[in-house]
Amino acid sequence: HQADVEKHGDEAMGFPHEQTTHHFRLLLDGGAIEVTVNDGKDAQNVHAIRSHLSHIVTMFSNGDFSIPMFVHSQIPPGVTEMKQRRAEISYTFEELPTGGRVRISTRNRDALNAVQDFLRFQIGDHNTGDKTD
Repeated sequence: HQADVEKHGDEAMGFPHEQTTHHFRLLLDGGAIEVTVNDGKDAQNVHAIRSHLSHIVTMFSNGDFSIPMFVHSQIPPGVTEMKQRRAEISYTFEELPTGGRVRISTRNRDALNAVQDFLRFQIGDHNTGDKTD
């Protein structure tokens, strides 16, 4: 399964997973998806990360979660609720010095639970070792 996640991720994101680091952060009002290059001089993949994450903001805002569904070969936990409550969830892109971040926030408790279920799934399926609480 892990090999498929990595293969599909590389195809969907447009940059190689082995040259980047992913983090999924749980925050009080939602969370964040962060991707950075492992080599700070890797301008090509910094550009690819920023392009991908900007695209993710647009897709998720529109209720389109086809990329994570492709990468993981299933509907990740939280996605159905995130689609239903998309008007109550904010997605914003932020540049980082060596990549980017999608900041996900909400004031709705049910949407927050869905966002964090989604991020916990990502942490586990990508084996990032990020905190799940």
